[in-house]
Parts: sequence; C-alpha cells; structure tokens
Amino acid sequence: MAHFAQIHNNTVINVIVVDNKVLLSDTGVEQESLGVQFCQELMGGTWIQTSYNNNFRKQYAGIGYTYDQSSDVFVAPAPYTSWSLDSNHDWQPPTPMPIDDKIYIWSEDDGSWTEITNSPMGV
Repeated sequence: MAHFAQIHNNTVINVIVVDNKVLLSDTGVEQESLGVQFCQELMGGTWIQTSYNNNFRKQYAGIGYTYDQSSDVFVAPAPYTSWSLDSNHDWQPPTPMPIDDKIYIWSEDDGSWTEITNSPMGV
C-alpha cells in the first residue's frame, strides 16, 4: 500500500492509504504522480507521497507535521518549544541529554534534563 499526505500551507492535514495498483503506469512502473492525481480527483487539494517505512522524505508524515519543500522532507512537530531543528531535520534540545546509566526526561519548565528516580516500571 502507498501512503499520501494532504498538505495545506506546508502542514499535513490528512494521510490516506492508496492501493499500489493506482500508482502503476501502462508499463507497470509505479509513479507517484498517478497517486497524486488519484488523491486530487478523490479529495482535491495538494498531495505528496510519504513512506510508512521512512524510505524517503525523511519520515512518515503525520497530521500536524510540516513539509519542507526545499529539502523534500516531512518534519515532526517540535517536542518542546525550546528545541531547535538541526541540519538533518531532527529536533535537538538546548543541552544534550546526559549519557550514563540513568533515565532522564526533558523539563521544559527548568530547561534541563531531570532524572527519573521513581520509574513505574522498576527500571
């Protein structure tokens, strides 16, 4: 199955599944443009194929993701307002998470990593 994301103002507003047969040209080669045409005829709007397995366009598009047309990638929403997007389109915290045997969670209020000491899973 193929997946297509509907884009409005560079924001994903819908994601649908399309049968791979829709993408097959007369010569039996899959073409994204045929899937886009199918989606437009079905629902209107602007559509871009996304990969469920993250094989292209960085990652699978979800509702609320943005589409960076210049890089041809989908970008997840920022997990926190203080985080910034790096050159690989990955969100990075203002300070790196400590690397040790402990478990941490980002505290936006404190702007730092907080160790989880009472894990409900006993970790």
